[in-house]
Amino acid sequence: MNTTSYGQPLFPEMRYCARCCMPESNEGMQFDEMGICQACQSSEQKIRINWVEREKELSNLLDYYKSLNNEYDCIIPISGGKDSTFQLHVLTKVYGMRALAVTFSHNWFSETGKYNLQNCLEQFDVDHIMFTPNRSLVNRLARQSLFKIGDACWHCHSGVGAFPMQIAVKYKIPLMIWGESIAETSGRATHRNPVRKFDRDYFTKVSAKRYPEEMVCDSISLRELSGFKLPSVEEIEAVGVVGIHLGDFIFWDDERQMEFVRDVYGWREDKVEGTYKHYKSVECKMAGVHDYTKFLKRGFGRGTDHASVDVRAGLLTREEAFELAKKSDTERPPALDWYLQITGFSNEEFEIVMAQHRRDLGIETLTDEKFSAAIENYRRSQVKP
Repeated sequence: MNTTSYGQPLFPEMRYCARCCMPESNEGMQFDEMGICQACQSSEQKIRINWVEREKELSNLLDYYKSLNNEYDCIIPISGGKDSTFQLHVLTKVYGMRALAVTFSHNWFSETGKYNLQNCLEQFDVDHIMFTPNRSLVNRLARQSLFKIGDACWHCHSGVGAFPMQIAVKYKIPLMIWGESIAETSGRATHRNPVRKFDRDYFTKVSAKRYPEEMVCDSISLRELSGFKLPSVEEIEAVGVVGIHLGDFIFWDDERQMEFVRDVYGWREDKVEGTYKHYKSVECKMAGVHDYTKFLKRGFGRGTDHASVDVRAGLLTREEAFELAKKSDTERPPALDWYLQITGFSNEEFEIVMAQHRRDLGIETLTDEKFSAAIENYRRSQVKP
């Protein structure tokens, strides 16, 4: 095996965080004067935050919404993943909130995901509402999504924000509680500079990128997209809907939290394509495609995300992390064959669309020639002589 590039990034000409493995192509990426990314800065800030005071803020806030004596104290959007399972534990077991669990189903649940969702509903004994768009619409949106945002998952990005908000308005439940803060690992904000607070358009700005009206095409009508439409500003203000993230109030450690819900509540891990960890997005059969499109578009995937988290936690050296990231990010996920089948793309068409998104980013080190050469060089280096 060629070891000359061991511990080096896949694209050596690209600028990377001086501390972890995050590249300049990450959305919203900013480096400080020492070349350290915002995710690493945020990780340092967490150590210096007075989490006792933050927890008092959370407790007072929850007490206020409980005092309103509504039918439900809050909405907890859940997928059955490790974050939403932990949210249910904190809010129902620790703070005694009467919660309404709300699920937007992407219609791509894995068997492990189905088990985890049902298990957490039974473990925490909460009322639950779920909306599942029909499979034909999901397939058509998955195709249009690739053109629009260079990702298979617009319907999920959009639905997880819009549907719980629809329920908040319909049932007049003003408080919505999410899990991980945007300041945690995304690199787009820090705890000291959160950049964007939750509002009506939060998930559109952060992940969906397009409103339902922009997804209409010859095969998709606006009438079909009711589950993805955001309530009006007037409707939201009439109820007083607000959203908070637990990660802004309690010290967030998703791996320790996963171990807790696994050991205490029987939450299950499983293999997840595109990473070496077995818990993130375990509920979705298409997670590997989502992360592979990010790699084809930006030159890194979830392997880089997770390896960078482990560097910040002191579990990996930066060199070890680059090796894990390269292996995970470059692997073509088996689920891609299913995605091509349900959307009607050929593999060549898929690659053409993704190459155009990569070009649209305008990052010099990700030109078609350099992108292909980097992957080829890495794969050659892994072949034993």
